[in-house]
Amino acid sequence: MARQPDGPPPPPVVQKLRLRYAKRGRLRFSSHRDFQRSLERAVRRAAVPMAYSAGFHPHPRISYANAAPTGTASEAEYIEIALAARCDPETLRVTLDAALPEGLDILDVVEVSAPGQLADRLQASVWQIELFAKDAGEDAAAANDAQVRDVVERFLAAERVEVQRMTKNGLRTFDAREAVLRIEVEPSVTSRPGNGCAILSMVVRHNTPAVRPDDVLSAFRAVADFAPPSPPRVTRLAQGLLDEADGSVTDPLVPDRDGGGA
Repeated sequence: MARQPDGPPPPPVVQKLRLRYAKRGRLRFSSHRDFQRSLERAVRRAAVPMAYSAGFHPHPRISYANAAPTGTASEAEYIEIALAARCDPETLRVTLDAALPEGLDILDVVEVSAPGQLADRLQASVWQIELFAKDAGEDAAAANDAQVRDVVERFLAAERVEVQRMTKNGLRTFDAREAVLRIEVEPSVTSRPGNGCAILSMVVRHNTPAVRPDDVLSAFRAVADFAPPSPPRVTRLAQGLLDEADGSVTDPLVPDRDGGGA
């Protein structure tokens, strides 16, 4: 018979909360493991009544879903936590946000209202990629804009664009085109005098393996021999439920906030 830890079992879960947080500024360079450590320290500092796993090495019951790659900012990261005592969601948001370092910001907290996994509601992401021209100035911005539009048209015209990425399981080859539902150069803020920046907005379905923004840039290189002259700035603006009809992405916390099902 397997050994059991001494003492009473951990208190039962009485409430589950889903949280949306942002990763901003210098904290975009933090890894997912860095965030996990910061969050576990923060829940202790904030005295959040976490529920814990059983066994000899209990851990706070936190579920992480689809973290953004290291080096990318995000306005839409999600986690789920289980509590051993009920808390007001807004009070917990304020308290936990104050306990986290600046740049990791808790934006929204809702109580889980229906069964189902949070990951099942994260079907696609909206990404913004800022591509900077080599030279500053309005002319450079316009030229950069025209070049990026041409690259995007070539990418969208391709039926399949294979890229390679090294993963923990070795070098993987996969199609970067199929997952991209929509990609466009934003017309209102495309050319910015003074920095020569073209801004891409794209909706990417969460496939397996996941297609990341850097994979799309690798695909640009494959179809048009295009590589950004300087490191791009990438931000996840949203992720959530995907409407296949129009490619829109809706907040995954809405069903909980409204009290509806998944």
